[in-house]
Amino acid sequence: MASKILPKKESDEEKDFDSANERFLVLHNDDYHTFEYVIDALINICEHDLVQAEQCTLLVHYKGRCDVKKGSYTYLKPMKNALIQKDLKATID
Repeated sequence: MASKILPKKESDEEKDFDSANERFLVLHNDDYHTFEYVIDALINICEHDLVQAEQCTLLVHYKGRCDVKKGSYTYLKPMKNALIQKDLKATID
């Protein structure tokens, strides 16, 4: 019995990724949001898993900033806006 070969499903990053226009969504530190608040935002908005969100939150806390997502500007812009709506400081570099 021959098995079906399914086409590879492209992720949003692959569909919208242009290496010439690669950018980073950067989350910046603040002194008033809890770790839990930031972790939840990264999970819900950036689709991080728990460990990745915790690591990014620690980097933001100790280093002042962290690249939380990579992709094109059009891919990152809605995530940046959602983070800003949650009163977090985010930029696209």
